[in-house]
Formats: sequence, C-alpha cells, structure tokens
Amino acid sequence: MTTRPDIRHAAEFQITYRDITDEDLPFLARVYRSTRESELDRVPWSDAEKQDFIAMQFRAQHVHYQANYPDALWLIIEQDTRAVGRLYIEHWTSEHRIIDIALLPDARGRGIGGAILSDILDQAAHAGKNVGIHVEKTNPAMSLYRRLGFRMVEDQGVYDLLVWSPP
Repeated sequence: MTTRPDIRHAAEFQITYRDITDEDLPFLARVYRSTRESELDRVPWSDAEKQDFIAMQFRAQHVHYQANYPDALWLIIEQDTRAVGRLYIEHWTSEHRIIDIALLPDARGRGIGGAILSDILDQAAHAGKNVGIHVEKTNPAMSLYRRLGFRMVEDQGVYDLLVWSPP
C-alpha cells in the first residue's frame, strides 16, 4: 500500500497533500507547462501552437502515468491551502519511486522541494527502502538530488535514473 509522505520537514513550509481530482487537471497542466518553459522558449511557435503542444504532451503524460503506475498516489502539494505543485509516488517492494515531483516557479528555490524530498527519504529509510526517480539531465534540481545523496545508476539518454539508498 502506498502511503502519503510524512510531513515533518515540509511542515516548516505549511505543506499538506491532497489527492488529485478531475477538477485539478487545468492546474496540473499549468504545473507541467511550467517545467517545459525553457524548451518552449527555443521554438518559433505562436502562443496558440505552444499551448496546443503542451496540452497534448500533458494529456499523453497523464494517461501514461495513470496506466503504468496503477497503485501510485497522485497528490497535489499545497502550501497554506494554496496548490503549488504535484507529487506522484508509488511504493514498490524494494523502492519508493517518485514518478514526478514539480512545483510552480514561485515555489521553487525556497527549500520546499528539499523538505518534501527529505520527508520521502526519511519514510523510505524507516522502511529500509531505496528511493528512485528519473530526472532530466538539464533539470536545475539535479544539484538538489545530488546534495541529498542520490546517485546516477542508469543513463537513459535525456534522463538519468537516480537512486538514493538509506544509510
């Protein structure tokens, strides 16, 4: 059974989690787009073309995640009751797999992500399990993952599979 991460470190930031609903899809699409902005800045498309592309990509990712991780938790990250991001996580026999974690730009770089990840790592350590996540090589959060002790175990082209193991 997949359980929500404890909120020990994240409590400092008034973080809570709630299950996603269909009404959250526009918010989740906005979070997704915020993670793709640097890529979109490099293409000569109109705003409408960019929005259509992002909508298509978001739908494809959402359907893929839901189909391939049927036992995962699909969570909205809230800070003081305001939605600021998403956390998708599944607990496997040997590993807690972070399928996706993303925060809106105004919530990034303030310690929230590190606190959430620290709670996930503490929970995994208590269970004696590793934590895995696929991270794009160019993701600015890569330095955070390395600081927290994740190591690259597999180069998958655009992504690295990172794993953290309990001490």
